[in-house]
Amino acid sequence: MNLVNDQINSIIIFFTYLFAIVGSIIIIYGGLRAAITFFYREVSRTTEDFYKFIRIKFTSKIVLGLEFFIAADLLATILQPSLNEIIILSITVSIRTVVGYFLDKETKELQKGK
Repeated sequence: MNLVNDQINSIIIFFTYLFAIVGSIIIIYGGLRAAITFFYREVSRTTEDFYKFIRIKFTSKIVLGLEFFIAADLLATILQPSLNEIIILSITVSIRTVVGYFLDKETKELQKGK
């Protein structure tokens, strides 16, 4: 029975790290893409308003990355369901959810203003 629990814990730890890494990669990718697009547009002196486009794309990547971080936090708490860990998870998920909500709201407002 202990071997099965160790295997389940290993699987959960693997997916916890996987989700955290995927979330990081998505945010890094979005940031790099936004920076490259910004500098390319600045150098080419494009006259169109491209800041909204860059912000919409980057913000959507941040929101998606945050969703992966929340999933990773939830999985990590499964392994250590102490009251302290649950409180920390609740606070972390609440903060990330609020940030994600407002970023998503900002993205929708930018898209309407397009």
